[in-house]
Amino acid sequence: MTGPLQLLNTAEELHELPRAGRRAVVMTMGALHEGHATLIRTAREEVGPDGQVVVTVFVNPLQFGANEDLDRYPRTLDADLAVSEGAGADAVFAPSVDEVYPGGDPQVRITAGPMGERLEGATRPGHFDGMLTVVAKLLHLTRPDLALFGQKDAQQLALIRRMVTDLNFPVEVVGVATVREDDGLALSSRNRYLGPVERRTALALSRALFAGRDRLAAQAALCARAEAAPASDGRATALARLGEIRASADAHAVSAAAGGVTGLPDAVRAAARHVLEEAGRHEPPLVLDYLALVDPEDFTDVGPDFTGRAVLAVAAKVGATRLIDNIPLEFGAHA
Repeated sequence: MTGPLQLLNTAEELHELPRAGRRAVVMTMGALHEGHATLIRTAREEVGPDGQVVVTVFVNPLQFGANEDLDRYPRTLDADLAVSEGAGADAVFAPSVDEVYPGGDPQVRITAGPMGERLEGATRPGHFDGMLTVVAKLLHLTRPDLALFGQKDAQQLALIRRMVTDLNFPVEVVGVATVREDDGLALSSRNRYLGPVERRTALALSRALFAGRDRLAAQAALCARAEAAPASDGRATALARLGEIRASADAHAVSAAAGGVTGLPDAVRAAARHVLEEAGRHEPPLVLDYLALVDPEDFTDVGPDFTGRAVLAVAAKVGATRLIDNIPLEFGAHA
């Protein structure tokens, strides 16, 4: 579908929007950046030139706690319209709070369940109930064939997928990889709150995740070597007697790697935590909320013998700004 971008403010206007091909929705709280633009461009690719892309812009009060930044959350509708149109959207639905919740706070809400009480849910009680409630309402209002969400909010994405499955929503949920700035910081509408010094501290979030990823990659390489050419402790000890300290250390490492992934999740956590602890001594300091290595199906911590897909997630405050980030990891991928 082509033509000028349409701005819609009411459910009636949205319902009168003619459908064209498959419809994709990208839900946002505004303050759009390149991460959102990537979601919109991906939506356009998914539905093709004959399809329709709808962007929602709504700062949902239900998912903000009493001491969170609802009042100061950036609202930049004119700029959001420009980003949406430039990325290929056909319409932007930007309703008021009264339009979405005409009777005030809804008495009936979606409950996130046990997964919604972990990590972000433990830090922000009720957050995921409010998020799922508005996502459910917007899915009903926009009636899309597919809905796209960023993987940066990994727990949110997992819960939306769970809700769609459990409640039989007729929509395909598509996750889109996190977009990062050149220095590695994950794009977020809250990044604009960071001054130059705070931003330097905030970079510890992505550096910690990358340190965990690198630790996993290094161990996977050692496991592959151990499987291809097993090394023994006897050879390592012999090398040490000959003064070949570096070769001996390498042989010991390969020999230890023959044990496979046992204990590797803890090593990944430790590598990431080391970076975060250093950042806690910066000025301003990074104040860690959580660092977790979890199963993406239910966001429970993975054990020492875990194999398969996992998510390494972190949340922390720098000054008054709270940031989250995560990366996907694969344990046992060398096998």
